[in-house]
Formats: sequence, C-alpha cells, structure tokens
Amino acid sequence: MSILISMAAFALASSITPGPVNIVALSSGAQHGLRASMRHVTGATVGFTALLLLTGLGLHELLIQLPALTRAIQLAGVAFLLFMAWKLARDDGALSLADGARGPSLAAGAAMQWLNPKAWVASVAGMGAFAADGDAVLVWQFAALYFVICYLSIACWAYAGTFLRRRLGDPAVMRWFNRAMALLLAASAAYLLLSAGTVPASPPIAA
Repeated sequence: MSILISMAAFALASSITPGPVNIVALSSGAQHGLRASMRHVTGATVGFTALLLLTGLGLHELLIQLPALTRAIQLAGVAFLLFMAWKLARDDGALSLADGARGPSLAAGAAMQWLNPKAWVASVAGMGAFAADGDAVLVWQFAALYFVICYLSIACWAYAGTFLRRRLGDPAVMRWFNRAMALLLAASAAYLLLSAGTVPASPPIAA
C-alpha cells in the first residue's frame, strides 16, 4: 500500500502542476467549455499513459542508444508548442456557444504529450523510481494509477477554464487571454531549446 501511495503522490505532483498540456486545457475550457475540452483531456491522458508504459518496457534504453532520436523529439516538441502558441495567438476570441462543438482534438492531446518534455521527464523519473527493475506488475500498476490521476488533473485545469469563461465573454478580453496562454507556450518552447535534452541520461533510483 505504501508504494501505491508514493506512486499516487508522484503522479499528482507531476500531473497537476503547470505545463503545456494543462495550459491548453485551461484555454480550451475558457473558450470552448468543459465538454469540448474533454477530448483534449482524454487524448493527453491516453498519450501520456502509453508513453509511460513504453518507457517502463524499455523505450528509455533505446533513446540512450540513439541520441539523435532524442534531439529529433526535442525539436519536434519545440515546433509543436510554437504551432499551438501561434494558433492561440491568432484566435479571434469568440466563445463557442454550443458546448462540445469545437476544441482541441483527442489526437492533438495525445501528440502533445509525446512532444512534451515534461511528460518525458516524468515518465523516465517515475519508472526509474518505482519500477527500475522492470517488474511488469509494477509497471502496469503505476500506469493504471497514473491514468486516473492524470485524467482528473488535466480535467481540473479544463474545469478551471470554465470558471474563467464566465468572465471572458468579451472577445477582446478572450483574445488577450489567449495571447497570454500563447506566450506561456512559447516560453515552454524556448526553455526546451535552451535545455540540454528532454530525456535524462539515466533514470533516478528511489531513495
């Protein structure tokens, strides 16, 4: 039970803190409502869980052997974050009146996790801490627990956006909000460019 509590605490700390995926969830909740935003929430959760599982099953070792692939992932992440920032900055600020009619797609949410440096670090660090020996049972337990916590955490950001939605009815105000979110995404991309890499050289061992 103690290891499950530790896994849950790690998953919550990694999932609930600000990052590109949560910024998009907040912006989507504010502009498109909760129902439309759940596509992004679901896609991001499934995408991260798949990344976490593959990391636990040996993907990290492959990346160590192919540093060029790590760099390619990093550059693709920069490009994707800048693309999302550009889309937000260009948005006209009009709210979707029919909740669920628009919003980020499920596939975009999943792709964003695979191109998100925070997701790679969390996957490697988490599996290194709780399943460093490759125990399949622990890998699957951690992934299942992380799925639930990740889903609820990203959904909280989308839900928070729905509260902002009530105060951002003016398209001009929404445009400024979207540009602020775009600036945060661009800052994430800049940080990724300046960082040494998206994946640690070796997974940390639990204390």
